Amino acid sequence: MKPDNFEDKLKELIKNKGMKYTEQRAIILEILLMADGHLNADEIHRIVRQNYPKTNIGIATVYRTLSFLEESNLISSISFGSDGKKYENNSKEHHDHLICDNCGAILEFVDEQIEKRQIEIAQNHNFVIQNHSMQIYGLCEKCQNTIGAR
Repeated sequence: MKPDNFEDKLKELIKNKGMKYTEQRAIILEILLMADGHLNADEIHRIVRQNYPKTNIGIATVYRTLSFLEESNLISSISFGSDGKKYENNSKEHHDHLICDNCGAILEFVDEQIEKRQIEIAQNHNFVIQNHSMQIYGLCEKCQNTIGAR
């Protein structure tokens, strides 16, 4: 989905919820649409302050907006326990994640065999998949070389 379609969808969702379409919500969504990687709320807030210095968006607004965008299925998150969440837009094709426990790097991958096997497992259990995500935790190559594999 193109970013323009996302903004239209955002406007419609906000209207349907009886909420007001605001520049702040549009800016936060735009940041996530343009991001190459996964961002946490503090990183998004820093980008807002850097790129939109005249806009008054506090960290609480960032958190509320991220929650709303995630509930509306425009973005998704990966939880890092006490370290919080990192967000990405949902306009990308389906993919899964390799997450480094040491540095927090997130690598995206697609594996057709894994996807096929998940469908087979669901069918074997008479289960209909509506959505799924896979997150594999370990050490990235850089951290393996730095601290050694455990």
